[in-house]
Amino acid sequence: MFPLGFELQDVLRHFYLIFGVTLLAFILVMLLTKPFYRILIKHGVRKQLRDTAADGGSASIFNQLHASKSGTPTMGGVLIWLTVAIIVLISPLAQWLGLARFSLLNRNETYLPIFTLISTGLLGLLDDYLNIRGGKNKGLKVKPKFFWLTLFALAGGLWFYYKLGYDLIHIPGYGDLALGPWYIALFTFIVVAGANAVNITDGLDGLAGGLTLITFTALGIIAYFQGLVILAAFCGMIVGTTMAFLWFNIPPALFYMGDTGALALGATMGVIAMLTNSAVVLPLVAFIFVVEAASSSIQLLSKRWFKRKVFLIAPLHHHFEARGWGEAKVVMRFWIVGALIAFLGVLLHLLSLLPRIPA
Repeated sequence: MFPLGFELQDVLRHFYLIFGVTLLAFILVMLLTKPFYRILIKHGVRKQLRDTAADGGSASIFNQLHASKSGTPTMGGVLIWLTVAIIVLISPLAQWLGLARFSLLNRNETYLPIFTLISTGLLGLLDDYLNIRGGKNKGLKVKPKFFWLTLFALAGGLWFYYKLGYDLIHIPGYGDLALGPWYIALFTFIVVAGANAVNITDGLDGLAGGLTLITFTALGIIAYFQGLVILAAFCGMIVGTTMAFLWFNIPPALFYMGDTGALALGATMGVIAMLTNSAVVLPLVAFIFVVEAASSSIQLLSKRWFKRKVFLIAPLHHHFEARGWGEAKVVMRFWIVGALIAFLGVLLHLLSLLPRIPA
């Protein structure tokens, strides 16, 4: 089944484009990692373990589990979003010079994702910087961070609704549902929730990186089968950069993604889900991210309302660590479950787009 009636030669040309930019992104990050790492070391850009948990209590269990990680360089996410941004932004020049057949800077497909990637990446970069310079339990306060994330997401929602005319969500088995102005609220929620979910999940070596590979691969497949070739290539670049990052992030991690990577990837994930009208299956495509964020919320609410914990420590990956699972075991099992559920989400979405067969 070729999307939008593509011929085989079109599919092959698209494959070369998507694979080419994915490989380019991978190679660039692989080449830049060691010099970037030396810069982080030189300037003391190192992670500091927190003393308090999200609810203000002691983070003693967390520190027992991760004492050895203190001092590891962070801000590695800069390599991910900055590499993607550079490739996208110079692609019109490459096309003009005859070095590329396509420009990756496309008004309908990549304007908003690249804006989201850069803006939220810079927000996370500021948070990481303040955390490093301010010491333990510092960084950007929760309310200002939430405000700016919400502002970026709201701007995107308004653009989609008023400028692009989006107001439908696709529900597999039902069809399209018109939300009207409520579409703006849904867009804002999806983007903010995505940013926070990836940030919460980024707590074990390789965990968020591997799950990001899975999620953006799934979103890229969905985009391509809707004829959004440039957006699929954009997803491919994120896969390529994250794959190279993951090469150095598997245990023991050379450096961490930091908020600058987690917020950028999570928010962009939400934007692409809305751009491909796959928000309903996003909880499947990004299943582990959703579960991790839910576990943190459940823990906070249970401690506030019932004065007891549901998990030994939240989010869920730390709970399994506290129960004796090794870090690699948690990461790989979460990858397996995430990949399986993401496959089901992609399948469900694509099947729902097939024309109905008359009885």
